[in-house]
Amino acid sequence: MVFDIRNKQEVDHFINNLPGAWKKIQILINNAGLAAGLDPIQNGNIDDWEQMIDTNIKGLLYISKAVSRIMIENSGGHIINIGSIAGREVYANGNVYCATKHAVDALSKGMRIDLLPYGIKVTQIAPGLVETEFSKVRFKGDNDRADSVYKGYEPLKGEDIAGVAYYVTTLPPHVNINDLLIMPTAQANATTLYKKEEL
Repeated sequence: MVFDIRNKQEVDHFINNLPGAWKKIQILINNAGLAAGLDPIQNGNIDDWEQMIDTNIKGLLYISKAVSRIMIENSGGHIINIGSIAGREVYANGNVYCATKHAVDALSKGMRIDLLPYGIKVTQIAPGLVETEFSKVRFKGDNDRADSVYKGYEPLKGEDIAGVAYYVTTLPPHVNINDLLIMPTAQANATTLYKKEEL
């Protein structure tokens, strides 16, 4: 199904109208998220702020509320929230994006507590630099600027994060990975990256 995660009515409509067999949801991966712009706070674009807050926080909340209720009825499940190194460390001009990912970190911890009595696992996977459409979205289609983010080192790929998500969902029922920070080898933290001249 395709719907706007920022629209609570759409989320509720699609989840509430799932066919019976599809209501046996065991895994939810909250992967919808974006960064828009890279401006200092005083020059921030309000539309960018609202898009990030509506997608990264409110969208995650809408779908998690709807699906966690189904998981409670099904007596278990696993929610994976895709966070970011930006949810651990703030970097220059990342203000609102970093704030939304700090919110994902806090929500993951809170959800884990709230859903504990129902046998629902909650894992946060927090990646560093991953080469996806992320930078193209952040820089609003400026492909040259987006491509420059990933030059000079080998970034993570979407498949790397998918592999980690698969791993954490295949552990025995008594094992949960609460939180996982994953970086490309060339990245030490949010702002320290070793780039070679050519790669």
